[in-house]
Amino acid sequence: MPFSQDHLNELNFLALFNSSSSMEGIKVHQSSADPAMVAAAQRLHKKGLITQKDGGYLTPLGCEVTEQVQKLLAVVSSDVH
Repeated sequence: MPFSQDHLNELNFLALFNSSSSMEGIKVHQSSADPAMVAAAQRLHKKGLITQKDGGYLTPLGCEVTEQVQKLLAVVSSDVH
């Protein structure tokens, strides 16, 4: 099963976090943010990956998943011949 657009939005949202620091959060301003990112944040909060429905901080599970997201992004972004 391929990633849905919702999955990709969630992965892109998680990729915005700095996985090396649990003290850096993200705030999604619902009045000006892309509605897809607002919805992604809400879904990630429901899944227990971020602390607030409008962003906040990564939970312990969110930290683990974000590390994997960043590794995956590094692999697919590399220019392998």
